[in-house]
Amino acid sequence: MKLITEASAEKLRGGFYTPEPLAEFILKWGINGSTNSDILEPSCGDGVFIEQLRDLKLKYKSVTAVELDPIEARKAEKIELKNKQVINDDFHTYCNNTLQRFDLIVGNPPYIRYQFFDRQQQVEAGDIFIKAGLTYSKLTNAWVSFVVGSSLLLKNKGGKIGFVLPAEILQVSFALQLRKFIAQFYNKINIISFEKLVFPDIQQEVVLLLCEKNGSKEHNIEHIELKDASELKTLDTAKLKSPQKKIDFKSNKWTFYFLDQEEIDFLENIARKRNISTLGKFANVEVGITTGSNDFFTVPLTTVEEYDLHDYAKPMVGRSVQVNSVIFTEKDWQKNKFSKAKAHLLTFPDKKNLNQKNGAVKYIAHGESIGIHKGYKTGIRNDWFVVPSLKVSDALFIRRNNLYPRLIINQAEAYTTDTMHRVFVKKGTDIKALTASYYNSLSLAFTEVSGRSHGGGVLELMPNEAEKVLLPYHKDNAKLLSQIDKLIRNKTDIEEVLKITNHIILKEHFGLTQKEINLAHSIWKKLSARRLNRGK
Repeated sequence: MKLITEASAEKLRGGFYTPEPLAEFILKWGINGSTNSDILEPSCGDGVFIEQLRDLKLKYKSVTAVELDPIEARKAEKIELKNKQVINDDFHTYCNNTLQRFDLIVGNPPYIRYQFFDRQQQVEAGDIFIKAGLTYSKLTNAWVSFVVGSSLLLKNKGGKIGFVLPAEILQVSFALQLRKFIAQFYNKINIISFEKLVFPDIQQEVVLLLCEKNGSKEHNIEHIELKDASELKTLDTAKLKSPQKKIDFKSNKWTFYFLDQEEIDFLENIARKRNISTLGKFANVEVGITTGSNDFFTVPLTTVEEYDLHDYAKPMVGRSVQVNSVIFTEKDWQKNKFSKAKAHLLTFPDKKNLNQKNGAVKYIAHGESIGIHKGYKTGIRNDWFVVPSLKVSDALFIRRNNLYPRLIINQAEAYTTDTMHRVFVKKGTDIKALTASYYNSLSLAFTEVSGRSHGGGVLELMPNEAEKVLLPYHKDNAKLLSQIDKLIRNKTDIEEVLKITNHIILKEHFGLTQKEINLAHSIWKKLSARRLNRGK
């Protein structure tokens, strides 16, 4: 994985090269006993895949390797291998101009953000997407265009691709159209993931994406999870010949396929079977306030007093640790206020309405002295210190989570920054019933499916993802709220809470059988445990 985060020449070249066990496995799977494969590696780096071809004495017809960096290309050129061609060029340009087609395309494409492409690379990558009937956006990473372009270079009658990719291919929104493209383009898809990080120097979780097209009408997918890369040595490639799970073309994410077919079928059918709606039917979820600099605009009481900012300091909650309940009360906020927490949001008016007698002018001058006014968000405002979209929400939904995401009633009427989402209840919805209805195993299972996991085991949900969480709303669930709040305030294990809520919310009010409840709970536990294990 070539991880690119900054625009230095070294970073743009990349430096995280494929471990030999991964390259060996992908090649053995791809060649699979054949002797006449035309093979392409679209980003060969210093030649790990080429070396494996040589060392394993695998048979093939020809090998073409493309590498943008001239130094790395020369290293690959020096590897002695017959019928080998190394091309020092950008893959996008090569892809758009070559007439050659391949049986097998393998590699570990660079992980480079769109903004680090030069202008020509952006144009060439855009042309690849046009050829594939896809829309190119500025959110797209290089590995996406490598997968699409490589797919277009396979021979018409069939072909395989085998790539080392970031695990975000399974879930991030910018890869949604790639997932749909792969699902339609290929007949067999295998995903191999690892419990332990393959690249110990970075927190990037990776998967092996192994795809094959054969011209049939079948579109199947399978997921296999191994402890680490060493287990590839003993994995029987015959297991990859017949993936069993049917591709769901309606599914936005591939985290589904970490589950068994029974579990997938359950999640796909339970909403219709039991007439359960999503959170989005009852509430709108929006990002929190984008201040442009939380360190400047969110402050503790000591700063409010030092600069005499009482006229502009509003109640604020910005971190999950400041909320240990499902109801955030005025008393909770007061407790934060008199601690060292940043419990205030500074809401300055425009310059002409600013009180010149208190400390606001001095504090704003302090902000300018440290460059806050030059930030990306602050720099585009008429008055940089005026924070927009100052709305207080009915409830809060924590954006990044550990054990499970929480939905919290905002009884204190506190503002929140973009570390939390704002939830606005729709007309006819009882806020207490809504909040209580969320705390059940089925909804928690859907948070894992809807969200995406990050390094360290963090689960993140964006507003549109939170709205897709299945929520068995019932007005009588409001009676559970005080009990749920008390248990969570007392740090009761969530498993104990769910034993109570599942029985009433899922069984009594929606008629789920105990078997269905147990299945929902096991799905949540399986997906959350998989995520949390990566944080250890």
